[in-house]
Formats: sequence, structure tokens, C-alpha cells
Amino acid sequence: MSGGPVTAMVEAFGAIDPELNPHADAATAHLDRWVAERGLIGRTEARERFDRAAFGWFAAVTYPTAGERDLGLVADWFAWLFLLDDQLDDGLLGRDPERTYEFLGALFDVLDGKGADPAGPSIVTSLADLWERTTETASAAWRRRFVEHVVAGGLAAGWESANRVSGTIPGEAEYVEKRRHTGAIYVCFDLIEIAEHLDVPAAVYDSEPFAEAVRAACDVVGWTNDLYSLDKETALGEYHNLVTVVQHARGISQTDAIGVVAGLITQRLDEYLAAEPMLCERYGESGIEPYLAGLRSWMRGNLDWSASTRRYREAAQDTPNPARYLESALIDRSAA
Repeated sequence: MSGGPVTAMVEAFGAIDPELNPHADAATAHLDRWVAERGLIGRTEARERFDRAAFGWFAAVTYPTAGERDLGLVADWFAWLFLLDDQLDDGLLGRDPERTYEFLGALFDVLDGKGADPAGPSIVTSLADLWERTTETASAAWRRRFVEHVVAGGLAAGWESANRVSGTIPGEAEYVEKRRHTGAIYVCFDLIEIAEHLDVPAAVYDSEPFAEAVRAACDVVGWTNDLYSLDKETALGEYHNLVTVVQHARGISQTDAIGVVAGLITQRLDEYLAAEPMLCERYGESGIEPYLAGLRSWMRGNLDWSASTRRYREAAQDTPNPARYLESALIDRSAA
């Protein structure tokens, strides 16, 4: 993937220096132990695919200043979110709206303080562990906002599931709005506050200039992921991807749609970078600079990970038969 708008897009990311957390190796080792202890990875094909994704390194480039313990927690969240995403995108769960909503309801119960059945699916029981560790120092306001973002992500996942059943390719505007939630991007941005031990005041977070900057960062991250995961998703017949949505809506070739999306990413990145000085001037006394630095690290780190991860570059190894690498026990303990 190169040339024209894509090259210009990659050059635009040069405005943000790449960084790597010094605890990257420790995060990877911690993550390997955690997924084994929680029963998230069992079969050989799933292990090989999981290792190709390099989630520990992904966490290290997106949260470059987090302490070792916090980076390990973030890496665990990444693994959990991607394993759930695979069940929804690649498996039968995401093609059954009723079952999708029922399953997501069990996850919401955990975040609502109702706990998890120890005999339940491992993706549910592992969420209980994540939630307990994440909220040790989180404020009540942060917890409410995080849960709201998770619920929005669940509703968007149900929307995708219904589209797959009906064969509906969404329009551009609708897809753009939902994409901010289907990728759990707001959720990952919320973890910046946990990793940096800060709270963005509600009055700042909810203000339109700040909210628009976060939306721009969300778009940069989500659309960049769409660009680099296009081959994997096309091979699976998945059309919830901005390239495919633009191609269908505008009646253009896939090559031209890639150029359009690359141009849109560059535009949103420029808009975010232009807004940041104003946000620092207006809200600097609220201590938001580490959060804004976190958004920059997220956009740059996501590009570097998406362009290099074997999860996308070697997707042809596992796309013909997702059942080979999807762990049934994640969503159905009786299948273990």
C-alpha cells in the first residue's frame, strides 16, 4: 500500500515523534502470563495468531510514558478487546444479533458491579479481573464515562451484526459515527487517564472544542486501522471498513477508495494538530496536557503498529477458516 495520498498520509504522521515505553518487554511477558491464567488462549492456532499481533508492543507505542504495572494492565485490555472483536467480526457471534446483545449484556453486568459467574465464559470472567484492577484508583466520574463508552460500543456491535444479517452496507456518515465506537477507541482513550493517573474534568471533556478534538483523534485511529486491515476483512467478506463503505457509496474502485480514505485521515490529523494549541491555552490549567500527549501517541503508535503487525500482513494464513483460531471457550465455557 503506497503512492499518492497514502504516502502523503504517512508523511503527515511525521509531525508526531514515535515513542516506545521502556517496559515493553515486561508488558509482553506479563500479557503472556495473563492470557494463560485467564484461559483466553488455548489451542495452537490461536496462540500463533495471538503472538503475531504483538499486543504488548502495541501498548508500549501507544502509552509510552505509562509505568510498568499500568502498561501491563493496558496490554491486557488490548488483548481482551481484540479477542472479543475477533469473535464479533470473524465468528458466528457477530452474525447473530440476538445472541450478540445477550452476550454483551453479561459483560455490562460486570461493569455494573454485579460480578461474573466463575463458571462463565472466560471473556466474561477475565473482564471482572480487568475491571477490578482498572478501577482501583479511578474516580466515579471516570467509571461512569468508561461504562457509557463500553455500552455505546456494544450497541454499535449489535448494529454491525444486524447489518451482516440483512446484507446492508452502511452509508458513509452513519459508518463514521459508529466506527468511533465499534473499535472501542473511546474506551482506549479513557485508559490514558488510568495510565497517566489523571482525571479530565467533565466540564472540559464535554466542551465542544475538546470533544471535537477527541472525535478527530478517534477518526484518525479508526480509519487508519481500516486502511491496514482491509485485506484481512475483505478476505472474510467483512464490509464494515471505511474503504469498502466509500467504494460502495461513491461507485469507485478500491484503489481510488484507498486514496480517498488516506486523504480523509490526513485531513483529520491536521485538524487535531491545529486544535491542540487552542485546547492547551483554554484548558491548560486543568492539567490536560498528558491526555493530549496520549492522543498523539495513540495516533502515531496505531499507525506504526497497524503498518507492521503480522496480524494484518499475514492475515492470509488464517482467514480461510476462522474456526481454527477462534477460541469457543471465550464465549461458551461448555465448549472448552
